[in-house]
Amino acid sequence: MKSIVLCFSITLAFFVVQMQAQITLTEVSSDPFTVGPGQHATEVEPHTFANGSTVVSAFQTGRISPGGSTDIGWATSTDGGTTWTHGFLPGVTKGEGSGPYDAASDPAVAFDPKHNVWMIASLPVSNTQTPAVIVSRSTDGGMTWQNPVNVDPTASSSDKNWIVCDGGSKSKYYGNCYVEWDNPAAGDQILMSTSTDGGLTWGSPKATANHAFGIGGQPLVQPDGRVIVPIETSGISVFGSINGGQSWTKTYSVAGIQSHTDAGGIRSGPLPSAAVDGAGNVYVVWEDCRFRTNCSTNDLVYSVSADGLHWGAVTRIPIDPTNSTVDHFIPGIGIDPATSGANAHIAVHYYYYPQSKCSQSTCQLYVGFISSGNGGSTWNTAITLAGPMSLNWLPNSQNGLMVGDYIGTAFSQGTPHGVFAVASAKSGTKFNQPMFTAQGLTAAEVGPQSSAAEDKPLHHLSDPVEFDKPEKGIHPPTRRSAKK
Repeated sequence: MKSIVLCFSITLAFFVVQMQAQITLTEVSSDPFTVGPGQHATEVEPHTFANGSTVVSAFQTGRISPGGSTDIGWATSTDGGTTWTHGFLPGVTKGEGSGPYDAASDPAVAFDPKHNVWMIASLPVSNTQTPAVIVSRSTDGGMTWQNPVNVDPTASSSDKNWIVCDGGSKSKYYGNCYVEWDNPAAGDQILMSTSTDGGLTWGSPKATANHAFGIGGQPLVQPDGRVIVPIETSGISVFGSINGGQSWTKTYSVAGIQSHTDAGGIRSGPLPSAAVDGAGNVYVVWEDCRFRTNCSTNDLVYSVSADGLHWGAVTRIPIDPTNSTVDHFIPGIGIDPATSGANAHIAVHYYYYPQSKCSQSTCQLYVGFISSGNGGSTWNTAITLAGPMSLNWLPNSQNGLMVGDYIGTAFSQGTPHGVFAVASAKSGTKFNQPMFTAQGLTAAEVGPQSSAAEDKPLHHLSDPVEFDKPEKGIHPPTRRSAKK
């Protein structure tokens, strides 16, 4: 038996080496700014979306410690991720030179095929009143960007926005776009706004039917036009709309959250990452410790639903054994829209520590990737894309050392792509944290497979609700007491 295990381990190790040899990293953007108070040269918190051969990513550039960044950067590929063009959004920040706001944060990317418009939603930050969200538009395939359009210009406060557009040609609401955010001044009340004209104008904000509170919602659209929004509330929850955003349902529970606090003072937490397959099945991923003894470290776990109401059991992504010391966090899931069900191609980028018990001076940060070619029944061997990184190389934020609250994964013509922050040692006081992408990734079933089908949760611990300082500096009331 020992010889069989040893042989398998050697074979697996050899396969991982072969796979990683086929992967190349490409820098897609770096921070050119020098104006204060940004921490230069840093880029953090990317989101990536794809349509056909076009891949667009957006991220914070020049992170400002108390909140936001010097501007929102973008990187676009029109050849399926082979080559990239990059720049910085106009009309947003004073730091970039042509905008009215002190900073910007929380970029998210969407594409509206009906109106042929790419959009980047972001959070404007200033000492004075700002719109809830701003949306920058591109009508030339993500190569140039217009000055932004306001969403809810009279908002008292806002945080953690997201955007999606209905790309289903058979949907009654084809071409609708939806923006989600929360209002910290009202206890993180969840709000939604809808555009029907390619993001030129946006409707009045609407709350959920139960006026729920939450953070980090990621709206998705099923092929029939139903909108489903996974979000962190007192656990992982979901709400939606079946009438094109005219009204929104109450929130429903997906699962509780049991999470280990990631070491070293890194900014992280169990915010959901969500994606939908070609048939409309919704996958929600977050970091969670329920499969680990004494909640000693986080796995990445997920749940799946066909209708947004009924959710499958929480399942572990088998990146490594449950007795390992590895801590996994900040996942970004993507699904090939040409695949679905038992044949869905799923890919997840994430960050990890090989040793969960570490300090700011000893933690080693890596970027990982794992994929499944059969809807999550089994998973390809995880591979390392970048690292090790010292936490002392990362910029600070009001909630800890930062690579981002989220990352994204998008498929272009069957190939998964992610954009992620990779830090190197500082040069004096100057940071060195640009954006990279990995080329040569696949989600097809290949090589040794792993399954978590036999893994069972070990406990049901209570978990304090995540309390982060919003980017705009307005603290929500103390409604966040405890998760179950």
